[in-house]
Amino acid sequence: MKNVPRIPLGDAVVLVTGGARGIGEQTARAFADAGATVWIGDLDADVANQAASSIPGAVSRRLDVTDRESWASLIDEMIAEHGRIDVLVNNAGVMPVGPFADEPEATTDLMLDVNVRGVLNGMHAVLPLMARAGRGHVVNVSSMAGMIPLPGMVTYNTSKYGALGASLAARREYDGTGVTVSAIMPAAVRTELSSGADLSVLPTVDPDQVARQIVGTLTTRAAKTSSPAWVLPAWTLVEAFVPETIERLARRAIGHDQALALDPVGRKDYLERIERHAGRSAAAQARTKSEVAK
Repeated sequence: MKNVPRIPLGDAVVLVTGGARGIGEQTARAFADAGATVWIGDLDADVANQAASSIPGAVSRRLDVTDRESWASLIDEMIAEHGRIDVLVNNAGVMPVGPFADEPEATTDLMLDVNVRGVLNGMHAVLPLMARAGRGHVVNVSSMAGMIPLPGMVTYNTSKYGALGASLAARREYDGTGVTVSAIMPAAVRTELSSGADLSVLPTVDPDQVARQIVGTLTTRAAKTSSPAWVLPAWTLVEAFVPETIERLARRAIGHDQALALDPVGRKDYLERIERHAGRSAAAQARTKSEVAK
């Protein structure tokens, strides 16, 4: 991208949220392998510490992306240590799926808080700093679910549409400041997030491939990048030229309702962790409402 200050990978200070596992961990590793100074932020501090210990030079801290004070604490520490933040990868996300009518309110709140509010909080924390420095780059990990609606994923689709919209709007707002915002939109990724799903009919990628594309946006500064790369242009053509009746038949033929038929046994560990987070989030919201009422 023209007229944007270059950020040399070997000199970059990078923060990756949700960096304890999956795409986040692989992204932290890819930046570190390229010589960047990497910080990992994750709600699961112990797992994040384990990930960081296996990545040369990486540092981990507990980060609740739904809490602006948690963001402020981490950003202040990074600024005190390095004087700047060059790259933020907003990767933290959750994906409980299933029939919309059966979705508990706590699950809805968790998805919107992490997948949308978390992205907004991250950008709110770093974009002004980057703009004052005259350079910086933010990568928001959205999803092709931010463009392709699927049964069983109503709230998840909503959150990822929101993450994509936030990315594109912030990109326009900060145009000309030396700061860029990019959205990465993976299809089905072979991580814990997709555990219990039959991925045989979906375009799939490994987390290290997504990580390489995230690092690549530091060079391209592209507004939107899908993973695999061909999915975005293919879907753009479908939206433009394929009638809904034909699309409906094609969706049924490939079984587009996989989210309604996930294997609960294969997904057990992930769902239990999400339920714990949802319970903590609901309890925190209840405390806040009580304090306001007083």
